[in-house]
Amino acid sequence: MSEWKEKDQQLYRKFEFKDFSEAWAFMNRVALLAEKHNHHPNWSNVYNTVEIKLNTHDAGGTVTEKDRKLANEISKLID
Repeated sequence: MSEWKEKDQQLYRKFEFKDFSEAWAFMNRVALLAEKHNHHPNWSNVYNTVEIKLNTHDAGGTVTEKDRKLANEISKLID
C-alpha cells in the first residue's frame, strides 16, 4: 500500500483490501478515529478501495498538524 502524499493542499492515501467487507470495516475504524480527533476525512469507497484526503477546512483548506496526526493514526490501523 502506498504512503501518504501531500498534494494540492491535501494529504492523500489509497488503501486496497481483499474485498468490500474489509474496506467497509476499515472505514468504520477510521470513522471512530475521526470522531475521537474531531477531524473528519474526505473519502470515497469503490468495492475494495478506499481513498482518503485530509486537510483542515478552518485553516483555509491546508494541511496542518491535525491532518498529520489523524493520518498517522489511520496508518496504524493497517501498517
